[in-house]
Amino acid sequence: MSNIKKFFTATVIITCFVVTIPIAAFAKAGPASFADLAEKLLPAVVNVNTTQTIKVDRRSLPQFPGMEEFFKRFGREPGGDQGDGDHKRDKPLTRHRMSLGSGFIIDPSGIIVTNNHVIDKADEIMVKMYDGREFKAKLIGTDSKLDVAVLKIKSDKPLPFVKFGDDAKSRIGDWVLAIGNPYALGGTITAGIISARNRDINSGPYDKYIQTDASINRGNSGGPMFNMKGEVIGINTAIYSPTGGNIGIGFAIPSNQARHVIAQLRKFGHTKRGRIGISFQPVTEDIAESLGMKDGHGALVSSVVKGGPADMAGIQAGDIIIKYQGKVIKKRNELPIWVANTKIGEKVELVVLRKGKRKKLTLIVDELKEDNTSAANIPDNTGDKTQSQEVLGMALEPITDKTREALKLEDDIKGVLIASVDRDSPAGERGLRRGDVILSITQEPVTSVDQALKRIEVLRKKGRKSILLKIIRQGNTAFITVKFDTEK
Repeated sequence: MSNIKKFFTATVIITCFVVTIPIAAFAKAGPASFADLAEKLLPAVVNVNTTQTIKVDRRSLPQFPGMEEFFKRFGREPGGDQGDGDHKRDKPLTRHRMSLGSGFIIDPSGIIVTNNHVIDKADEIMVKMYDGREFKAKLIGTDSKLDVAVLKIKSDKPLPFVKFGDDAKSRIGDWVLAIGNPYALGGTITAGIISARNRDINSGPYDKYIQTDASINRGNSGGPMFNMKGEVIGINTAIYSPTGGNIGIGFAIPSNQARHVIAQLRKFGHTKRGRIGISFQPVTEDIAESLGMKDGHGALVSSVVKGGPADMAGIQAGDIIIKYQGKVIKKRNELPIWVANTKIGEKVELVVLRKGKRKKLTLIVDELKEDNTSAANIPDNTGDKTQSQEVLGMALEPITDKTREALKLEDDIKGVLIASVDRDSPAGERGLRRGDVILSITQEPVTSVDQALKRIEVLRKKGRKSILLKIIRQGNTAFITVKFDTEK
């Protein structure tokens, strides 16, 4: 028995060495120094300083009770400005707001890349080189959605520049360098690793950030993130910090995503993104369960733009797009990124799920136009209270002519009005509110209160844990899941 124990112990020891030796062999030591790389890259990184003129209403300046006579005696208004009566008080003051950031030169002719938020609304943009030279910069183009801006400076001599690399080749754990202008200190270099990729921080529709633990602080915005070859693989853009300082969580726009937008800004002065003409929301676990789906993935189409590519292809509200050009949609931001980067005029193939059945559709991508319209406030109006019925914390009423006029509903919109919502109910917990109109319940249209109640009861008896409501609010459609009250 003791021999068996000895043999087993020896086997374990040998096995441990066999397992650990290959792991140690693949481990790589960090670079001995970043000095050579830093010396090469620093001259192409610049400080970006902006000035913005802001008008200030004199009447908003601080007042000093009891000191009015003092200021009048010395010819000054409360707040410290020279005064000459009511006319002077009505004239606005101006002050200058200064901001700082970083950028990097990508072309020896003087093309500079930075963040849009660094130069947004600036009246003057100044660029300071690592060697101390200063230039006044001209704005070539901006893209607020990706937070990228392109500047141009003029120089008698070719300027030092850096090149973009392929961020897709970078891996989690790779070393990176960040160079920028934190707190106006000038060219500052920090090192770290790639902590994560494809981060969605809900800052916009195209979130796909590289996360790093390299120190990034205020003023680093717009600066480059380099790989160990000295190639730009990201644009440092945001940090996560409760205090505003570095805690080791920074985010950079991937180079492949930025390069596409930068090329358009240089050529057109604005971006030209693809569009298929839908609004959508991700398929959550609740939505998947309400539709009887096994896997919760894809893009649930909430509305289709009339005459747009999707409409022409036959896509309908309620369809779930599960594939785009052969790629399975798994994350919230994948579809908008893929569509935005598709060449305008290109024919693409989609796979949609419609009432449990797959359909292949093709459409031609067109150009996304900026839409600056905003929804109007919903009027405080209800329908016929004599026919009101309550379910899941909602009071449902038919749509009357008065309701249709108050909510500015088109004549072809049929549904049921939500007249009130109990905040502590299943409907209230999902954000439904007075004035919403239910168009369908789990992919079945409803045009009356009785029809809505019967549909809900059928789904309850089938054992569904929740229902899927298609609603219209302020002219926009959306899908919302409401769980059945477990107490009933």
